[in-house]
Amino acid sequence: MAAKVYFIPLADNAPIEEQVEAFRKVYEASGASEVVAEKDFVAIKLHVGEKRNTTHVRPELIRELVTQVKNKGGLPFLTETSTLYKGQRENAVKHLLHAHAHGFGVDQVGAPFIMADGLVGNSEAEVEINGELHDKVKIAREIINADALIAVSHPTGHVQAGFGACIKNLGMGLASRMGKMRQHSAMHPAVKTEKCRFCQKCLNWCPQEAIIEKEGKAFIIAEKCIGCGECLVVCRFDAVGYDWDAESSYMQRSMAEHAYGVVKQKVGKCFFFNVLVNMTKDCDCYNVKQEKMIPDIGILASADPVAIDMATLDLTAKANGQHLGAMAYANLDSMVQLRHAAKIGMGSLEYELITVR
Repeated sequence: MAAKVYFIPLADNAPIEEQVEAFRKVYEASGASEVVAEKDFVAIKLHVGEKRNTTHVRPELIRELVTQVKNKGGLPFLTETSTLYKGQRENAVKHLLHAHAHGFGVDQVGAPFIMADGLVGNSEAEVEINGELHDKVKIAREIINADALIAVSHPTGHVQAGFGACIKNLGMGLASRMGKMRQHSAMHPAVKTEKCRFCQKCLNWCPQEAIIEKEGKAFIIAEKCIGCGECLVVCRFDAVGYDWDAESSYMQRSMAEHAYGVVKQKVGKCFFFNVLVNMTKDCDCYNVKQEKMIPDIGILASADPVAIDMATLDLTAKANGQHLGAMAYANLDSMVQLRHAAKIGMGSLEYELITVR
């Protein structure tokens, strides 16, 4: 059976007031409120962006969502997990201060920010999924404790998956630190010595101190590397590479299985929004100001995390000739994550698009 995906279009560069009104309309039309019962603890999963990122989902949209959840008698809280890489979101203390600085404080959106994986990312619970890669996955503990989950995702390109939206927001974004490392376990970057200028930027950014100097070039110690991809991102000289065909496929499938672990024990208690505004080549994790790749499209809402990502790719393809993942990273097949998620029972690739006016 085709999943229902609700869509409300937005003009390019629509004022924030129009975005908030569009969010309210699609929330009401899609029946998102049905996942919230009185006194439910409702986890609102979002991404506040790194320090210099300006294209993440705006806090005004989250404030509207908080208001809607409260109207049903729910107890909403914003939530995220710590990152593997160094930055403003590597632990709970830095992450919460940074979230407030980006407009996501309790006084700004009306709900507290609670880290789902604890102080340093190791508060976790194991969920049995019987997947193809994993029998069990490690998920941030407070997500298991929450009664309902609403994920607000910002579709972008992604250096390791080609495309990141709802499935990535759930699978990577709500895994514990150990879960994230497991997803990256097949990623083995290597330095192309002929291109390396030993600027040392990758050394400074590596969270595991797995990069050293060797014969005047950067060298990655494979045994210490966790595959987070930061070296690939920060290198300005294309001096770091992966075996993309094998490693991206594994990471995407593992990410989908961790996402399944998030939603598996919340049947009928999850809802998802994809905000197709300010879509960039790389994800909001990067500590840089990015320019959007394509004009804004609108907001999607669905109870099916696979269908909403499929609709995102289709809408970006319809508007631009090729979908967001292909535009961002043509060498990667970003459909791997969607096909695998559908295969293991997380959702449907078939959907009915319902336009809201």
